[in-house]
Amino acid sequence: MPRTTDGDGTPVPQRLLAAATRLFAEQGYDRTSVQEIVEAAGVTKGALYHYFGSKDDLLHEVYARVLRVQQERLDAFADADEPIEKRLRGAAADVVVTTIENLDDASIFFRSMQHLSPEKNKQVRAERRRYHERFRALVEEGQRAGVFSTATPADLVVDYHFGSVHHLSTWYRPDGPMTPQQVADHLADLLLRALRP
Repeated sequence: MPRTTDGDGTPVPQRLLAAATRLFAEQGYDRTSVQEIVEAAGVTKGALYHYFGSKDDLLHEVYARVLRVQQERLDAFADADEPIEKRLRGAAADVVVTTIENLDDASIFFRSMQHLSPEKNKQVRAERRRYHERFRALVEEGQRAGVFSTATPADLVVDYHFGSVHHLSTWYRPDGPMTPQQVADHLADLLLRALRP
C-alpha cells in the first residue's frame, strides 16, 4: 500500500495531484510554485520529487490520467459487439461526459500545454494521436460499411467533434441548464447527423 503522511489514507501521489489540480485551476500553472503544492498536499518537497520529477511531470499527469481513462473507455466501446452507430455514438458521448467530469484537468492542460518540456509535449501528442486514431477508425469502419457517409473525410469529422470537446472548458458550467449527459447526447447526435448517408 502506498505511504501516506496523515491519517486520511489518501496516497501521497493522489494528494499531490489533487493539490496541483486545484492550484493550477485557481492560479494557473505558471503562477503556482512547488512550495504551494506541497503545502496544500501536506507533504515535503522530497515527497513530491519522490513521486514526480518536476512540476512539469505533475502537469503531464493531470492530463494523462484523464486520457488513460478515456482511452480505456474508447477501447471498450470500439471492441463491443454492437452496431457501429451505437459504438460511435457511445464513444462520442462518453468523451464529452468524461471531459466534463474532469473539466479542471482539461482546462488546465489546454491552458498550460506550452509549459510542458518538449519530451513531455511529444509524449502527450502521441497519446492524443492514439486516441484520435482509434476514434477515427470507428468512423472509417462505418464509412466502409456504408452506414456513414463518405462525403466528409473521417479526419475532418473527428477534428470537428474534438474541437467541440476541447472547447467545453470555455463555456460549460456545472450549474448551467444542461447536465453533462445532455451535452454529450447533443454533441453525439450532431456527430451522427453529420455522418448520415
